[in-house]
Parts: sequence; structure tokens; C-alpha cells
Amino acid sequence: MKKKIISLSLGLFIAFVFTTCDFEKSFDSTLLIGKWSRTSPYATAENPGSEYYRYDRDGKGATWDTADDVWEEEAQTFSWTLEKDLLTQLHDMEIGGSKVPKYYTITLLNANTLTYKDDYGKSFTFKKEQ
Repeated sequence: MKKKIISLSLGLFIAFVFTTCDFEKSFDSTLLIGKWSRTSPYATAENPGSEYYRYDRDGKGATWDTADDVWEEEAQTFSWTLEKDLLTQLHDMEIGGSKVPKYYTITLLNANTLTYKDDYGKSFTFKKEQ
């Protein structure tokens, strides 16, 4: 009987510990500041190019894709926030003046690499431009 009480107590303690722990990762938003690139999803052998995201200190940013013949001067602008591991981008739309939200879960962020997943579980990896 004593063994059962100890086992039950231990089981309840373990359950309590695992339900009260916060397993969310948290990332330093200052590491995000800068220009990031990856091979464009539209790149071909005849038309190579890169996809870029630039995160500015003021919470603004821009994205462009050189394989689509879009350069930084013509970039799509957005505002961004990073809360723990949730990266939110609010893209400015020219038509209607509305903002289109995009949400990503960051899995890796350091001085050289940014990796995140979208709502569908697709992973994207970017390298920081020097």
C-alpha cells in the first residue's frame, strides 16, 4: 500500500511539473535586424535569383525576389514583431490600403541563420547578408 501511495504521489508530481513548465522558445529580436536571403523558390538555371527579407530596427521591413525581377527599390513593405518565437509580418498592400498578416514560428535565430515554419509546417532557412 505504501508503494502505491509513493508511486501515485510521484506520478502526480511529475504531471504537475510538466504541465507548469513553459516549453516555448524565446529569441532576441535584435538578431533579426538586417538583410536575409535564400535561393528564390522561382529561380531556374536560366533565371537564378534570391529571395530577400530586410528587418529594420523600427519594426519595419521589406521583401523582394530577384528571380521575379523585383529589386530592393521596388520591395513589398511590411511591419514586423517578434514575441518569443512568433514572428508576425503585416504586409502593406497597394490596393485597398489593407495589411495582410503572415505568421511564422522561429525555430533557429542566430547571427548567421534564420529558420522558421509557416502555418502549414513548411520550413524556410535564410542566411544573413554581410
